[in-house]
Amino acid sequence: MIKTTRPFTPDWVSPPGDTIADVLEERDWTQIELADRLGYTTKHISLLINGKAPINEETALKLERVLGSTAAFWLKREAQYRAGLARIEEENRLKECTINNHSHNENCWNWSEAT
Repeated sequence: MIKTTRPFTPDWVSPPGDTIADVLEERDWTQIELADRLGYTTKHISLLINGKAPINEETALKLERVLGSTAAFWLKREAQYRAGLARIEEENRLKECTINNHSHNENCWNWSEAT
């Protein structure tokens, strides 16, 4: 057995829309059908699936009713996605600071040391 001391931190994130798309595929539904069932436009469904529109409390309750799982599941999935995006953005910013040696740049400060 291999023991690791570092937690798994992928350099990618999966939007909650991936889960929505999987359920649609399992049920053989189109985005148009989901839009009708949720009372949203197909454009909004596309934005949800692509991670461009966030899942708020109202949407989570609608997803719970139409797709299943719980509103808490959908809200947690959204929060994990947004946190993952923020983590990747921060990692990329720090990499750029290291590569370009911009430690004098305000955007490259280690905020724990700056406070």
